[in-house]
Amino acid sequence: MEGLMQKIETTNCPRRDRTASEEHGGVQTFMEIKDEELVEVQFEGDNLLELILSPHNLNAAYRQVMRNGGAGGVDKMETSELLPYLKLHGDELIEKLRNGKYRPNPVRRVEIPKDNGKTRPLGIPTVVDRFVQQAISQILIPLYELQFSDNSFGFRPHRSAHDALQRVQEYADQGYRYCIGLDLEKFFDKVNHSKLIEVLSRTVKDGRVVSLIHKYLNTGVVVSTSTRKRERAYRKVVR
Repeated sequence: MEGLMQKIETTNCPRRDRTASEEHGGVQTFMEIKDEELVEVQFEGDNLLELILSPHNLNAAYRQVMRNGGAGGVDKMETSELLPYLKLHGDELIEKLRNGKYRPNPVRRVEIPKDNGKTRPLGIPTVVDRFVQQAISQILIPLYELQFSDNSFGFRPHRSAHDALQRVQEYADQGYRYCIGLDLEKFFDKVNHSKLIEVLSRTVKDGRVVSLIHKYLNTGVVVSTSTRKRERAYRKVVR
């Protein structure tokens, strides 16, 4: 892990931040850097955690967390402290993730004002938890991008609100004249965890990864100085 972190500090050239993936006859493959060479890694279903914990993926996760910045979580660690922490505890962190002993911290709850004068709750994870979350998402995104509708634009890489508006314009040019707006009230607050894990398990066959994600869903929420059990999935911000 120390060598991994040294590589982060000394590498100045642009690197791909997300492992590329492609599909060949139903077989999912990832491109990964091993011994300074680009190699193809086949996704076999039960080795997803190894891909998440690969040096290339962890390096990319670190760089993304540093770019995002953002406020600290319940432990008050800032992003500038992440590298020193990983130098000292990186190997221990990876080992805990491998053997299922890692426990995410409660999220720090803050209230964000809305345009209507009300507020909405946001959960801010610790910097280390954001690092792990980013490593997970970089591997899951290529898996799920293959399944998502081409008409879906929200929270997806290389897609924006402008792309959605362009698609709407294309439909209008084809003669469509009606558009339906639908907003699910407090959707993220009311996500059914059991159903979410069930849907996740249809694609993610590595039980260690499913278990890790389940732990994130069940972390508590710190409001002021008290910790509450999170009965609903308060929306997290990976920043």
